[in-house]
Amino acid sequence: MAIRTVRFGSPRAPDEGPRLGTARRPPRGVRKQDYARRNYFDAWLPDLAPSQPLVSWALSEDWTDARWARYVTRYRREMQAPQRTRLLRVLALLSHHANFSIGCYCEREERCHRSILRELLRAHGADVTAARRRP
Repeated sequence: MAIRTVRFGSPRAPDEGPRLGTARRPPRGVRKQDYARRNYFDAWLPDLAPSQPLVSWALSEDWTDARWARYVTRYRREMQAPQRTRLLRVLALLSHHANFSIGCYCEREERCHRSILRELLRAHGADVTAARRRP
């Protein structure tokens, strides 16, 4: 059993399990009843998303290594809030009993909060699959 990270809208892998949406906002122009059918997510967990101020800051300029490092620090700090830490612990425990995925819209996982989230889950003892390499 394990957690995998995915991009919303990507084809589902065999035995992927339910997808948990960890983006700040649900997809625009998509009816709620179509989220799962269109491979976005089965359940939405915005508590695992970066805050709106952090998202706005992140989207305000192009990524540099220095900006990415600041983003990682700020997101990790946000994830230390008690309710978020509890959620990470629950998901870490569940990862040993069920397959499921966490996802976001970002094309490049290495510059997406889901890559940081994967590390945070691992630090809480989760069974996390390695990131898929793009061909």
